[in-house]
Amino acid sequence: METTEIADRRPTAARTRDTLDRLAAERDVWVSTAHPDHGPHQVPLWFLWDGRAVWMCTGSTSATARNVRAEPRVRLSLPDTVDVVLLQGEAECFPDQRVPEAAAQAFADKFGWDPRGEEGPFLYIRVAPRTVRAWRGEPELRGRVIMREGKWLTQIP
Repeated sequence: METTEIADRRPTAARTRDTLDRLAAERDVWVSTAHPDHGPHQVPLWFLWDGRAVWMCTGSTSATARNVRAEPRVRLSLPDTVDVVLLQGEAECFPDQRVPEAAAQAFADKFGWDPRGEEGPFLYIRVAPRTVRAWRGEPELRGRVIMREGKWLTQIP
């Protein structure tokens, strides 16, 4: 695999715009959770960005579901090591029959799959990021934080 080094540093506004574009377009996110007794767990899940938060869905008895119920702090990362986007926040859990209709419908529209119609219970997980980091290569490591305390560090168009 060829490594791409991007020498130009994007300003915070460009990083934010690029990150929002990726959150709207991507379909997979790596979800990192931890259980107080069982330790770390990482899994890829489909996700939907609603403009303010990431929505995911998993079986209600999965390790991810068990972990976020015990410890809601999570880290999410988009699957690219050259154009890195990391989000950190706390998970809110919604059983499949109590999820807000707009979120469930948007998720179903994006993926052509509605977990609410499946056998067995599912859990929707909403994560509103508190911190977002984005960088492309070493030149962008400085200034990689583009959201802090749930606030974008630049105006969003």
